[in-house]
Amino acid sequence: MKAKDQDQVPRHVAIIMDGNGRWAQQRGWPRLKGHERGVQSVETILHACKRFGIPYLTLYAFSTENWVRPPLEIAGLMRILARFLKNRLADMRKEQVRLRAIGRLDDLPRPARHELQRVIKATEQFNQRQLILALSYGSRDEITQAVRSIARQVLSGQLAIKDIDEALVARHLFAPDLPDPDLLIRTGGEMRLSNFLLWQASYTELYITETLWPDFGEEAFIEALKAYASRRRRFGQIG
Repeated sequence: MKAKDQDQVPRHVAIIMDGNGRWAQQRGWPRLKGHERGVQSVETILHACKRFGIPYLTLYAFSTENWVRPPLEIAGLMRILARFLKNRLADMRKEQVRLRAIGRLDDLPRPARHELQRVIKATEQFNQRQLILALSYGSRDEITQAVRSIARQVLSGQLAIKDIDEALVARHLFAPDLPDPDLLIRTGGEMRLSNFLLWQASYTELYITETLWPDFGEEAFIEALKAYASRRRRFGQIG
């Protein structure tokens, strides 16, 4: 695939970055080593998105369910997140990449939340390329919060029940201005969405690979793009 084939390139790619722990365990290393190595794959895919002109990349970095993991692993993940944000800020400003985040961001520990807010603020003027991190994110939680917000408007008389439609619900999600993902990649071979973008991914093309996230490089990403380019997106139509 060539970078010039824009008509076959997804506008928005979402990725479930699975397999860091397994990658490390296969080598007899602590699970955090896999998470640290996974940061390199994030860097690689960011560069690939620039090369192929993909303006939106959403990464499932930490789910609401991940809080049940061992405290030491969670603490390590948050340190890795804060370090990644700190180290990437200069490059993101140079490349004019806007950082955004979706999820229950107040759940994050203060150091990680501070770095996140700092980078979001420092890059908020950029719009041509966006990196969206899903942090303490769960799609059911996102939809539930949207329903509560709509219900409050109905109870206050600001909104009539007959005015509730899909577009209204979408406007109450965490990032309503983002286009729905065209392609959702899951590494690590598991065949499920794991509570990720359930509303937004209704017509998203899915690509599952056995490759573990730390091994997911540009060649593997190109294979996913090729698979996407070979599909016909009918959106319920005959063709």
